[in-house]
Amino acid sequence: MSAISKVPSLTLEHDQLQTLLDLISDGIWDWNANTGYVYRNPGWYRMLGYASHSLDNSVHTWENIIHPEDYPRVMAHFEAYVSSRSEQYRVEYRCRCQDGSYLWVEDRGHILARNPDGTVARMLGAHRNIDAGKRMVEQLMQQKLSLESLVGERTRELSWVNQQLQRQLDENRDLAERDALTQVANRYRLEKVLQLECERAQRFRHPLALLVMDVDDFKPINERYGHARGDAALIEVAERIKGCLQEEQLLARWGGDEFVVVMPHEQLARARALAERIAQALAQASPLGDSRLTLSFGLVQWQDGEGQAQLLNRAEQALYRAKQAGKAKICE
Repeated sequence: MSAISKVPSLTLEHDQLQTLLDLISDGIWDWNANTGYVYRNPGWYRMLGYASHSLDNSVHTWENIIHPEDYPRVMAHFEAYVSSRSEQYRVEYRCRCQDGSYLWVEDRGHILARNPDGTVARMLGAHRNIDAGKRMVEQLMQQKLSLESLVGERTRELSWVNQQLQRQLDENRDLAERDALTQVANRYRLEKVLQLECERAQRFRHPLALLVMDVDDFKPINERYGHARGDAALIEVAERIKGCLQEEQLLARWGGDEFVVVMPHEQLARARALAERIAQALAQASPLGDSRLTLSFGLVQWQDGEGQAQLLNRAEQALYRAKQAGKAKICE
């Protein structure tokens, strides 16, 4: 007699197989495609809240409990598998429970046999309850969307606050660079712009002209008519000058009654023409008592290597010559 014992048969009886399947899955289904009969184990019914074997043993039962929104997708997966266009049948969808609610399941199936013509003869499958995990994912997604919405809202609020701060900063910068009386650029703004234009003229060899002007006999006007009338006169002078300028030209108040126009890309001849237009515009202003407002002008053009201080100094020398020549004059 051989010393090696015979291994017992491992073939599972039907009841043993059902017990094993019940242990590894929440619901079992067994479809005999040739007869149309579908067996569903008691665990399948318990999972969905139905009394055991209370539904029709056909594929229509399965079709009728699939959520309408999931149905097309499930059928597409199923058709792809049974027609051999897909290697496996595995799909997640919602099934209607006895109380009308829906439960997420994972449905997996395998064809056990085919007919000679290739059609399905028998298919075995299992449903697994994945509702808790699905709803947790949905809850996390909702929390994520809520968080994204909150972040978006806070981002918009911060953007609005930043815009307001930027606007306030721009307003403060504008105020810091604007003359309080005449509302034209102040000395600080003039120096900054003139330095930039001198550097640009040096870099690109562009022409640059400067026009300096001074109200003639302004001190007697203040003494005779008072500072309020004198301030009003300066405001009108500034308005008349602005009306003669092009967009890229900067008007600044340099001192009490002294104004400067920076003229990028302009030659001396264009500066003289501008001075003449300003003088004509000021001549249209109403007299101040028995006096008329006039301006004396000093004109210069930027020279190679010249900085803003040297350019302004030459312009003021030209203005001084205009004053010495009898006022209301234009000198270079």
